[in-house]
Amino acid sequence: MTSDPLAPLDLAFWNIESAAHPMHLGALGVFTARSPTAGAHAADLLAARAPAVPGLRMRIRDTWQPPLALRRPFAFGGATREPDPHFDPLDHVRLHAPTTDFHARAGRLMERPLERGRPPWEAHVLPDADGDRFAVLFKFHHALADGLRALSLAAGVLDPMDLPAPRPRPEEPPRGLLPDVRALPERLRGALSDAGRALSDAGRALDIGAAAALSTLDVRSSPALTAASSGTRRTAGVAVDLDDVHHVRKSTGGTVNDVLIAVVAGALRRWLDERGDGSEGVAPRALIPVSKRRPRTAHPQGNRLSGYLIRLPVGDPDPLSRLGTVRAAMDRNKDAGPGRGAGAVALLADHVPALGHRLGGPLVSGAARLWFDILVTSVPLPSLGLRLGGHPLTEVYPLAPLARGHALAVAVSTYRGRVHYGLVADAKAVPDLDRFARALAEEVETLLTACRP
Repeated sequence: MTSDPLAPLDLAFWNIESAAHPMHLGALGVFTARSPTAGAHAADLLAARAPAVPGLRMRIRDTWQPPLALRRPFAFGGATREPDPHFDPLDHVRLHAPTTDFHARAGRLMERPLERGRPPWEAHVLPDADGDRFAVLFKFHHALADGLRALSLAAGVLDPMDLPAPRPRPEEPPRGLLPDVRALPERLRGALSDAGRALSDAGRALDIGAAAALSTLDVRSSPALTAASSGTRRTAGVAVDLDDVHHVRKSTGGTVNDVLIAVVAGALRRWLDERGDGSEGVAPRALIPVSKRRPRTAHPQGNRLSGYLIRLPVGDPDPLSRLGTVRAAMDRNKDAGPGRGAGAVALLADHVPALGHRLGGPLVSGAARLWFDILVTSVPLPSLGLRLGGHPLTEVYPLAPLARGHALAVAVSTYRGRVHYGLVADAKAVPDLDRFARALAEEVETLLTACRP
């Protein structure tokens, strides 16, 4: 393993973190236990398997390049991923006392920042008090892994899956010391293409900045989503039947993702009305992240995210009308593409020098509140059943980072015929997060009823 410089967006996540606003994501997996000692056995397996997963041994180290690096100003003041020579899996895998509420324990664990001096991840094993289940809370810093990368790292310590063998790559011809003259025309075209792309990127950056500025106008959110941050965390989750979601989609058109976002809008309406805050006229800005992963040949590797920004029609009393509004908004975003519009602000990280991320991190950390009101993200999972020590994974709740100035974040995963909504909230601002979780399930039933003839 060699050191690898952090990509611009990863560097941004690394520098905007604070003790009260950690930038790690998580996943709470629930397993069926076959014995009271299953949790302890799972912890032993995780610790034994972790050293064999290269990504889990990588720490992040801030770097200051020597003066010659000033010729490359985007690298000055950056950070790198590098192997931790003192890696000990027992620093990262922890077995806890039995609990009666996985989410209550997970919330307290999610509010604790990861240790920045060693590989930024943890696995917490939570046995159930009854002994028939156990849960594992995985935490990964967003600078180490996004949702897809975190999934691959977690899969490395679960039981092996029987997957099809990857297709062999065609071998590349050996390269000489001098360039092949036959490749020169193509290289020239590539250089011209790079120059054109740079000009295009500059124009796109202006377009994104203007759209982001416009998105801050006429903000109609709710105090429940914009309460002052306390640094505390609460988590909750709910699972709904994927067949029900498909029934709504087939009845109304659009995509499964449109339905899942509309469910969030309807649940917010129900939740705000129940708690007495009122939903009339409320249309919070939801950020829907879109992964724009770098190709394997790109350098540096790492996260590259864009996103769609839409107004959730919380104030609309008609469930099918809400779904139609969401579908139309998502269609407009897709027509424009993930590289334009206010939702693509994260792409601007590529245009900021590393030193700018380091110095501007504390200021940028508070800017998310100006950009969007709630995060609604989707994390794909394999359809194959996952196991740990032979114990099947039955539920998995993704947990998104909660940015400064935000009270609630929603993450969604589909696994084994069920849609799992994972919720992270500021514990003081949203003490009734369980009520919002119930509202999500109730909204699915409302849409089903509205779709019936």
